[in-house]
Amino acid sequence: MTPDDRALVDRFLDMMAAEAGSSPHTLAAYRNDFERAAESLGSLGVADSDALSRLGADWADLAPATVARRSAALRRFYGFLVDEGLRKDDPSPALPRPRFERPLPRILEAGEVERMFEAAEDRAASGELAAVRNLSLLELLYGSGLRATELVSLPRASVREGQPFMMVRGKGSKERLVPISTRAIAAVAKWLEIAPGGTLWLFPSGKKHISRVRLFQIVRAMAADAGIAPERVSPHVLRHAFATHLLSGGADLRVLQSLLGHADIATTQIYTHVDSARLVELVNARHPLAQRSR
Repeated sequence: MTPDDRALVDRFLDMMAAEAGSSPHTLAAYRNDFERAAESLGSLGVADSDALSRLGADWADLAPATVARRSAALRRFYGFLVDEGLRKDDPSPALPRPRFERPLPRILEAGEVERMFEAAEDRAASGELAAVRNLSLLELLYGSGLRATELVSLPRASVREGQPFMMVRGKGSKERLVPISTRAIAAVAKWLEIAPGGTLWLFPSGKKHISRVRLFQIVRAMAADAGIAPERVSPHVLRHAFATHLLSGGADLRVLQSLLGHADIATTQIYTHVDSARLVELVNARHPLAQRSR
């Protein structure tokens, strides 16, 4: 990457950090994509439409998702240059636009989630510290659709009796209101009665909060307790279950987008495909004509 390109990329990343609240990880991913693109283009700042159109051939061996991500990063970069008056034309329409099927998320049936709750409640009835905590984690994961990072980093005072909502800081440090079920409030209240004190976190571990890796292990152990193959379950699978089961119950897609904290409703729309796939499966398995041969 040329010195001029590096200066432009630095300005772009400063904007992303200040205005979009992008995390250091996201900024590093942008920089890496720009460096890879510069290897083919020679210079990002002066590349024209012809140069960008040739990227499709240079990136032919890459996964479609990688090409889509790099193209999206460059489109945003050139849009920034035009907005800032650093470039008069926007060559980004020439960037490759790969078509690829987004994989459907793994989900659990409502009955399987219920089995996980029954097993977790049985263990928590003993009053054992970890079991009471684990039930609270499960209630918030499935009951509010939180991301793993959002859940483990919850402040101690985030869930309060009589307040059916809590403020969650999600991706890009964006905050949103998330509903909390009565069950979850009760489970957290029992956890706080016995939880270690002197900490800022709702789910502490040492001087910090429990890690995402530890949450992953806890969720898989709860799945095994319920007789569900652990490899089928993760915090994100429970988030998918929250979304899919709400949509099946009649939730509006825009409401679901807000609950999940999706910046783009296209991300939320994947759950309509999941629901449609289940409907087709149901028709093929249960319709009276399904077993009829010609």
